[in-house]
Amino acid sequence: MSLVLVSVADGVATLTLNNPDERNTLTQPMVDEITAAMDRIEGDSSIGALVVTGAAPAFCAGANLGNLATATGDSLGVIYEGFLRIARSPLPTIAAVNGAAVGAGMNLALGCDLRIAARRAKFDTRFLQIGIHPGGGHTWMLRRITGPQTTFATVVFGEILSGEEAERVGLVWKCVDDDQLLAEAQKMAARAADIPRPLLESVKKTIQDMPNIDNHPDAVKRELEPQLWSTKQPWFAERLAALQKKISKK
Repeated sequence: MSLVLVSVADGVATLTLNNPDERNTLTQPMVDEITAAMDRIEGDSSIGALVVTGAAPAFCAGANLGNLATATGDSLGVIYEGFLRIARSPLPTIAAVNGAAVGAGMNLALGCDLRIAARRAKFDTRFLQIGIHPGGGHTWMLRRITGPQTTFATVVFGEILSGEEAERVGLVWKCVDDDQLLAEAQKMAARAADIPRPLLESVKKTIQDMPNIDNHPDAVKRELEPQLWSTKQPWFAERLAALQKKISKK
C-alpha cells in the first residue's frame, strides 16, 4: 500500500497521507514517500499549486510514539523532513485539515502557506502533554501565524482548537463543512495554479522575505526588480492584451 497518494487536476496536485489505520503518523517510510512525491510534483511544470491532506479520519497524528521513545537528533530530523520538505516547496501550498492535526502533524499544517479546516478538524500541539519539548520549529511557526497568546494557550495551557476556533484565532484562513473541505481547497489552489509558475514562485519568495524588511521604502525596493522582470515576460503581454480587449467590449 502506498503511504502517500498523489492526484493532479487543473494544475493542482493533491498529496494525501494514506495510513489511516495509524492516523497518518509520520514514519521514515512515509517521509521517504513524501520526499519522492514532492520531487515528482515540483518536477512537473504543469503543476502550479499543492494541496496536502490526510486519509480520514485524521489529517496527521504526528510522529510515531514508539519512534519518539528512542529518538535521536538524526531520527527526529528524519521525521521533521516530512513537513519541512513541503514547507520548503517553491509552490503555493494549502493544508486541507480534515481531522486531527497533532504535534508534528500540526507542524505539517503550519508549514503550508495557507490552511483550510473542516469543522471536525482538531489542532492539538500535545508536546507538553506527553512530556516532550516542542520541536521542528513548532513554536516559531505558530507564534508567527497566530501571535504569543494563542501559542501559549495551545502549547502551554493545552487548549485544543476545533476548526471554528482555529478560524477565530487566525490559525486557518477559513473553516468549512466537512464534505466541502477538499473541493474548497482545490478550488483556491486552482486559482493560484492558473498563474504562470515562475511568477508564482517569485511572489512566494517575496512574501517569505518580507518579515526581514522593516520599512516601506525597502519593501518597495525589494519588489521593484521582480516586478520589472514580470513586465518583460510573454504572459504579461498576453494577459494585458486580453484585459484590454475585454475592456474595449464594454
